[in-house]
Amino acid sequence: MGFNASLSGISTANADLSVTANNIANVNTVGFKESRAEFANVLTATGYGLQNNAMGSGARLTNVAQQFSQGNIDQTGRSLDLAIAGEGFFTLNMNGSRVYSRAGNFQADKNGYVVNPQGARLQVYAPSADGTRFDGALTDLRLLSGDSAPRPTSQLELAFTLPANAKEPTITPFDPAVSNSYSHSSGGITVFDSLGVSHIQTSYFVKTANPNEWAVYNFVDGVPVNNGSVPGDPTATPPVPAVIGSPTLLQFSDSGALITPADGKITLGSFTPSTGAGQLAMSLDVSGSTQYGEKFNQHNTGQDGYASGKLNEINISEKGVVYARYSNGVDVALGQVALTNFNNPQGLLGEGNNLWSETYASGTPRTGAPDSSDLGQIQAGSLEASTVDLTQQLVNMITAQRNFQANAQMLSTQDQITQTVINIR
Repeated sequence: MGFNASLSGISTANADLSVTANNIANVNTVGFKESRAEFANVLTATGYGLQNNAMGSGARLTNVAQQFSQGNIDQTGRSLDLAIAGEGFFTLNMNGSRVYSRAGNFQADKNGYVVNPQGARLQVYAPSADGTRFDGALTDLRLLSGDSAPRPTSQLELAFTLPANAKEPTITPFDPAVSNSYSHSSGGITVFDSLGVSHIQTSYFVKTANPNEWAVYNFVDGVPVNNGSVPGDPTATPPVPAVIGSPTLLQFSDSGALITPADGKITLGSFTPSTGAGQLAMSLDVSGSTQYGEKFNQHNTGQDGYASGKLNEINISEKGVVYARYSNGVDVALGQVALTNFNNPQGLLGEGNNLWSETYASGTPRTGAPDSSDLGQIQAGSLEASTVDLTQQLVNMITAQRNFQANAQMLSTQDQITQTVINIR
C-alpha cells in the first residue's frame, strides 16, 4: 500500500505551506528575499537494481532556495537609508564576525558608528591621507560630529577691466585713506587665517604716467602687504606709521591684454593676524584682467581658504562614497561602502535578522567598491523592498492546500481499502 507515499506528500505540501507562510509574513521586511520549496521524488530500491516495476515511494523536500532577485527601490529621503541597485551585499561587522545583508536601514549608534538595527557595523574602505583614494583596509564607518577645521588662504583670484582712458590721480603720493590718490579699488576679498578668522584683502589701482601701465597696492585689514612694506604701531608713543612699500606694476599691450607680470601672479607680503594665527603668505592671480573702454569693472573674485564649519548633513554617492558636508562648503570623505558578492548566493547561510554568512557552498566572497565589476550601485535615501509577490504567494498557498487535501484523501482511500481487506471472511 502507498501509505508512506501519501504521508510524504502531506509532509511536502506542509513544507510548501510553511515556506509560503514565511514569505507572506515578510512581505514588508526590508531587503527580504522570497524562498521557494524544492522537491524530489523517492524511489524504492529493487533487487539487482531493476526499475521496470518501481512505483515510487513519494516525495521529499530537497531545498528551500532563496531567490536573490532585485526588489523594488522605494525612496525614503533619509540619508542613512541605502539600497543596492544590482548585485552584491552590504558588508557588516557583527562582534568581529563578517556578515552580509541586503537591508540598508542603517542608523548611527551612540558612538557615531553606522549600524543596522541589530548593531552590526557597516564596513567601508578607509580613505587615503589626501582623501582621493579608497584602497585601504576595511573599517567601521563612523560619522564625524566635530567641526571642520579651517584652512588659511594661500591663493586669491581677481579679474578686472581697467579703463583705457584713465588719468593719473590728482593727489600724490598714494594714500589709501585719500580717495583722490588712487584711481580704483577692488572693494575687498574676504580671506581666512589659520584659526578661521576672516580678514579683508583690498587692491588699489593707480594710473601711472606711462601708457598702459598701472601700479597696484595691496592691503589686508588696512595693513600694507607690498614689497618693502612695514606694519605700523599705533600703540607706540608717538604712533609709528606703516611703510606702504613699493607697488606692483601692471602693464598691458596695445590690445588691452595683460603682459606684466608674465604669469599674472603677484606675491603679497606676509601678514601677521592679531588673532594669534600664523602668518598669511598669499599670492594674487590677476591673469584674467584687461584694459579696455572707459569704465572699471570687476569680473571675478575668489580665494581658497575657509572658516571652520558645522556638520550639516551626510551624503552618499552612487559609488558609495560617504561625505560629511559642512556649513563652510567643505566635503570630507569618510570612506567608501564595501559591497560583497558570491558565486553562489543561494549557498549562503541565513542567520536571521536579514543577515547571511559565508559557507563553503557560497564560494569565496569577492569584496569591492560599488559600481565596479559585477557589483551594483548605491542609492542613498532609499530602501530595497521585499521581493515577495503577495498575489503569487496566495496562489501558491491555494495550490499547496489542494496538494495537502489530495494526499490526505489518498491516505483515507487507502485506509478504506485496508479495512475492506481486513473485513474479508
